[in-house]
Amino acid sequence: MRVLLFVFILFPLLELALLIKVGSSIGVLATLLLIFAGVLAGGFLLRIAGPATAWRARARLLSGEAPEQEMLDGLLLAFAGLLLLLPGFISDVVGLLCLLPVTRRLLRARLSRAVPRSGPSSSVPPGGPAAGPRAAPGGSERPRPQIIEGEWERRDD
Repeated sequence: MRVLLFVFILFPLLELALLIKVGSSIGVLATLLLIFAGVLAGGFLLRIAGPATAWRARARLLSGEAPEQEMLDGLLLAFAGLLLLLPGFISDVVGLLCLLPVTRRLLRARLSRAVPRSGPSSSVPPGGPAAGPRAAPGGSERPRPQIIEGEWERRDD
């Protein structure tokens, strides 16, 4: 409840207060130019970081691994893009922090600990415990998905 109160009421008020403070210090035109430059820089960084994350996710999928990290990176990049589009300096700083690989790695680790694992990426394969390959006896290695290769032909009679 407190987080929603902060996001919807206090955060815009803090952004407005900071905009007024900066505008009174450096002038309205310079403040508007800083906000516009932040939007342009964020858009440029998103154009570079977005496709790179998609290519890494594709490479992980082709190697037979789940692209969990890349999906969280994509989520953080989308959140950063939203924050960079909002007018204000606080949202720009938080958005730029989400774009940096170091802070994104820290946020990704925190998010992956907070979200419980469920669905196909859990330790039990979809067909039951006997369906997939076993992990190492020490339990340190994640089980890899079973891949069955073959050829098929479509016949429309």
